[in-house]
This record gives sequence, C-alpha cells and structure tokens, in this order.
Amino acid sequence: MKLHIIERTEGDTPAEKRPVIVFLHGLFGRARNLGFLQRATASNFRTIAPDLRNHGDSPHGPASYSAMAEDVLETLSAHHINRFALVGHSMGGKVAMHLALKHPDRVSRLLVADMAPAPTRHGQSAMIERLKTLTFPPTLDRKEALALLDPITGSRAVSELMGQNLRLGDQPGWAIGFDELADAITHIEGWEAPQTLPYEGPTLFLRGELSPYVQESHHPTIHALFPQAQIETLPNAGHWLHVDQPKGFLAQMTPFLSAQ
Repeated sequence: MKLHIIERTEGDTPAEKRPVIVFLHGLFGRARNLGFLQRATASNFRTIAPDLRNHGDSPHGPASYSAMAEDVLETLSAHHINRFALVGHSMGGKVAMHLALKHPDRVSRLLVADMAPAPTRHGQSAMIERLKTLTFPPTLDRKEALALLDPITGSRAVSELMGQNLRLGDQPGWAIGFDELADAITHIEGWEAPQTLPYEGPTLFLRGELSPYVQESHHPTIHALFPQAQIETLPNAGHWLHVDQPKGFLAQMTPFLSAQ
C-alpha cells in the first residue's frame, strides 16, 4: 500500500543527495503531528513523514505491524529511497522496530520514542470501546466535536488528537479507518517480534521519565533485539515526550542522527 507522505527539505542541496530520515507517528496521529521534528532536521536531511495506513490521508485496510512496515517500505521504494534512518513514536516506534528487524539493510539507524518491544496496554482498548458508542449529529464543527469527545476521552489533549480524525460539516463521521484500527487494537497494543536476526545498527530508545511505556524490565528484550541500543530518559516528559520536552528531544535526536 502506497502511503500519503509529507516531504520537507530546506537549502540548496538536492533532496536525492541527502541522507533520509523517516518519521513515523503514533496511534490516531498523522504525519503533520511530527512537523516540528521535520522542520528541525530539514536543513541537513531529506525528511519524509507518512500517514500510516488507516490514518491521515492514506488508504485503509487490515492493520498489523507487518503490513504497516511493508507499506512504509513500498512507499519509500516508490520514491527511489533505498536507505534511511527511522524515528518512530509510540505505535510508529513498533512499526520502525519491525521494519528494522525485517529489513536491516535498508535502515541506517533507528530511534524509538517511548515504546518498548513488548505488549503495552495503557487504556487504548477501553477508549476505543467508548468511541464506538459515539453518535454523530447531522452537522458538526470543531468546537462541537471537542465537546462531543471530551466526556469520552477525559482529556482535552486526547480530544484534539482524535478531533483531527473526524470529518466535520454535514454528515460528519470518521475520516480515518476507525473500524480497522478498532478491530486490530489487541494486535496494536501487543508485540510479536518477526523471526529474524537482531538489528545490529545504531539504535536509541528515548523514554519519557513520567511515562509507563518503557520499563527496566524491558531492557533485556531491547538489548537482545537491538544489541547496539542506548536507552536514555528524558526528564519531566510523559509519553508525548517530543511535545513535553521538545528541546530535550532534539538534544538527543540531532547528534544521534547526524552521526551517520
């Protein structure tokens, strides 16, 4: 499946002569959510941010990490990109890990933001069950959408994230593959490593100090699958660590990517 992408480069060096960074968003996100990271790296790299399947403006279909990883690979190959660094947040981190393990020759280095190669069940299934009960009115604007979502999500930040996935105006509804994601949520929250050799390339796991997603108990699995992995903690950051501590995130990400 070929994905919708946002590509950004700045400066005079042709895109095809730059090293490539691919940014992968999390569940219910989209490419533009990582625009801050693209803008921060676009002067030195060719930056690509896809909408993963069932998200943003990309096609819909059954969701699995194998399928999502192959979508990314197919899309990059269509743009004649053979080798690239991966930066994946949350669900996008699992897609990135899966892709690096299955196609290590294509991945120059790997940065996983607040995600472990392990089942991570922190409330998405329960929220999706509540979202299934959502009844849309005949018309809907952004303010009304947030008011509709707030009692379900319990968080204005999460409502704003989910709100970007709605079709507003007349006959409102989901603009994303919500049913496909709901059907696959057990798989998305889970983890099954592909039966491959470990990924031996440079790897950075960057976790938020206040987030439960990467625990010390995950470290042996991380090092078994990614022997070169560094595991760093971003102080005073939760799961959305690049939003909570953008300068700290860049201070870790920039030298790691520039080392290539």
